[in-house]
Amino acid sequence: MIEVPEDALDERFLAATGSGGQNVNKVATACQLRVDIFRLGLHPETYRRLKLLAGSRLTASGTLVITARRYRTQESNRADARERLAELLAKAEEREARRVKTKPTRAAKAKRVDEKKGRSAVKAGRGKVRDY
Repeated sequence: MIEVPEDALDERFLAATGSGGQNVNKVATACQLRVDIFRLGLHPETYRRLKLLAGSRLTASGTLVITARRYRTQESNRADARERLAELLAKAEEREARRVKTKPTRAAKAKRVDEKKGRSAVKAGRGKVRDY
C-alpha cells in the first residue's frame, strides 16, 4: 500500500451540480483532490501504470486531479475522493501477470499438417475437368 503524505494533497471545494435544491447554489460541496504524484516516490513501473490508468485526470505537470461530487456533503465527497485515490494507487501497484510462452507438441504439429493436406486434396479435386 502506498502511503500518501498530507503535504502532497491539495483539496478544494467547488459548487456541485445535480440534485440538492437551493443547497447546491449556496454550498460548495464537490471536492476536487489534487495529488502531486512526484511527491509519492513511486517505483517507475508503478508510475507508468498510474499514468495509463489516470488518463486525462493526470496533468502535464504531474498532478492527479480527482473530482468527487456524488454526495451532498463536503465530508462524504472528501472521503469518496480519497477512497478513489487509494483504489487508483492500489490498481497501479498490481503487476501484470507474465505471459508464459507455450510450444505446440510434435503430435499437434503433425495433426495440423495432416489437416492441411486433407483440405488441399479437397480443393485440388475442385479443379477444371479435362478431356483426355
